[in-house]
Amino acid sequence: MKKKGFLIIILIIVVFGFYYKDQIKLAFDSSTVKINGDAAVVIDENTGKVMYKKNEHRQLYPASTTKLLTALVVLENASVEEPVTVGREVYLKMEGEASAGLFEGQVQSVEELLAAMLLQSGNDAARSLAIFTAQKINGSALSLDEAEQYFAQLMNEKARELGATDSNFVNPHGLHDPKHYSTAWDLALIAKSAKQNEVIESIVNQQSYSTKTHTYTNRNKLLSDGSEYYYGAATGLKTGFTDQAGYCLVSSAEKDGQKLITVVLHSGEETVWTDSITLLDYGFETGNY
Repeated sequence: MKKKGFLIIILIIVVFGFYYKDQIKLAFDSSTVKINGDAAVVIDENTGKVMYKKNEHRQLYPASTTKLLTALVVLENASVEEPVTVGREVYLKMEGEASAGLFEGQVQSVEELLAAMLLQSGNDAARSLAIFTAQKINGSALSLDEAEQYFAQLMNEKARELGATDSNFVNPHGLHDPKHYSTAWDLALIAKSAKQNEVIESIVNQQSYSTKTHTYTNRNKLLSDGSEYYYGAATGLKTGFTDQAGYCLVSSAEKDGQKLITVVLHSGEETVWTDSITLLDYGFETGNY
């Protein structure tokens, strides 16, 4: 009787191992991956398969990685060639925040402001795009505060549509607010959608973008061929930093037809790059699982 019970247990283990071999292998292999960031995830962009995860549902501050969602909401409601007149929102700038150097009365296309926001991480560009979009949808009578609040509502609706249900956004740029948070998993979902947008994808993989008045330089060192952290397969996506969020990076890369998206939250000034490279390397090495 004991022998029969033992055989049944062995059979269960064999069947379980067969059907869940990928998850078991991932659990053991990913445990050898050491990163500094408090939360991270690696997914296959084409299949959505999770290749690595660490505290992926922990709510943390996303800083300027927020701007990927901002871009998605803007492009759902405006075309790239539409002109945007920069308004008094430029005076909302806080000391030390990232800026694209916009000025009141300046006219930029939606695409130009997206480049200013996604490459140079200009909070001024994020504000101008958000207010333009909100006033376009809900009327120009909205005040600056009302427009930003309305745009944040659109952001949260879009996040829920994408399945990013553990997040809450209160502004378009990612400056610290205790009520503005996300997770590595949610940001991966947002990034996956952003990568599917041709406009966003065409912007985020450029080292720089020039207009008649400005040149916006990409802050993503994975894409800078002069950087010690240059990663040849990198294709984007967005950097982020505040004192409370630490250093964050949503990155993407493609090699031999395989596309990866990685998210690292609350890492260090240098380790955010090494963390991301480690995860991308791991994703490509284990891509045939």
